[in-house]
Amino acid sequence: MGTAWIENLKEMIGSERVSTSEGELFRHSKDESFHPPVQPETVVFPESTQMVKDIVDFVRERNLPITPYGAGSGLDGQAIPVSRGVSMNFDRMKKVISFTPEDLSVTVQPGITRLELNREINRQGLYFPIDPGADASIGGMAATNASGTTAVRYGSMRDQVLNLEVVLADGRIIRTGSAAKKSSSGYHLNGLFTGSEGTLGIITEITLKLHGIPEHTIAARCTFDTPKHCAAAAQAVLTSGIPVLRIELVDAPSIKQVNAYGDYHFPEQHSLFFEFAGTQTSAEEEASFVEELMADMGCGNWERASGSIERAEIWKARHELAYAFRHMKGKEVVGSDVCVPLSKLADMVDFARGQIEASGLLGSVFGHVGDGNFHTIIVYDPKIPEEKQASETINEQLILKAIEAGGTCTGEHGVGLGKIKYQEMEHGEALEVMKSFKELLDPGKLLNPGKIFI
Repeated sequence: MGTAWIENLKEMIGSERVSTSEGELFRHSKDESFHPPVQPETVVFPESTQMVKDIVDFVRERNLPITPYGAGSGLDGQAIPVSRGVSMNFDRMKKVISFTPEDLSVTVQPGITRLELNREINRQGLYFPIDPGADASIGGMAATNASGTTAVRYGSMRDQVLNLEVVLADGRIIRTGSAAKKSSSGYHLNGLFTGSEGTLGIITEITLKLHGIPEHTIAARCTFDTPKHCAAAAQAVLTSGIPVLRIELVDAPSIKQVNAYGDYHFPEQHSLFFEFAGTQTSAEEEASFVEELMADMGCGNWERASGSIERAEIWKARHELAYAFRHMKGKEVVGSDVCVPLSKLADMVDFARGQIEASGLLGSVFGHVGDGNFHTIIVYDPKIPEEKQASETINEQLILKAIEAGGTCTGEHGVGLGKIKYQEMEHGEALEVMKSFKELLDPGKLLNPGKIFI
């Protein structure tokens, strides 16, 4: 087709909203994943739903692919424009459309990030609790069904979305829900589009549930002899009925790496991290109960704190973990995440740690064990093909075992590019139903092509 269409696009929406600069093409060629970058032919910066619709109509008429781009913090290639075409960046769609504290809800454009959103709503004593770690865009979080450290209490994005405005491939603009907290009317379109990774439509507005900021928060940390023991202890906390806000596992090699990275002196043992939140009385009681429970299970190094600075210090080993591995000079990392039933978690964590140890590679096992979701990071030398192959084999074995255990190949990263080959194994005949939705809503396969399934 050539590139004359880019000039036509500039004429339609304004040249200041279309970029072919080398820097922008490079920025939109990749995300935080290990998948190889692919540069789009151009990047567009819409400023309204109507402009998104106009761009979608434009690319459809010319049979051009279009890939939504949020903050670029994804971990499985969802934002990589593998078929080139147009990358759609939402940096200029960051408005809070409406905020009704009395309804505990807010409607935002997709480009606003979770930290920007919380700065807007915290002054009313409310917050949006989903925390994937990175300051991801709300649109990207909805598209991938993100969750994170607070999932044990609040679930994932699907549990927080009340309504979406979506531009379909044929140019229709639809709404998938309402402002009500629940509904039994019609099919659950919120659930269909949340997690669809931009393959069924482009999200232009999101209405979210909000929650009250807890009065009091306590952080705690303890250690165990094995990661399997950590996972079993986490399961014991959950079955006791304690409504923890966060519960995270970090294995001993990860703590050691964080210590080296930040010159810290945390106990280099397999660790559990907790956060309790609510009224001061309830948080104190829950922390004390868990302390007793962990002591009964043989924990060591119990430490707790309620001040913000002290809490941050306790959590530092968890928050800096990824950076400690990703910034090793001359090394690259491959990561994965799986989610399994809680009853299978301890064995899965033990299996993951054993596979890494057997490979001889440096690696980490960590994650949100309160909901059965955990991650691996494996470090390899890109100059040694055998190391890269070994790291990929470990993650594949982990995924296969998770599916066999009744779990899923991804708890929160999404399918993107890296988990396509496991979809049939996990979903069976249901995969064909998913493909039929794609065919119905995007028969030209223009919306984020090459993702989830081929």
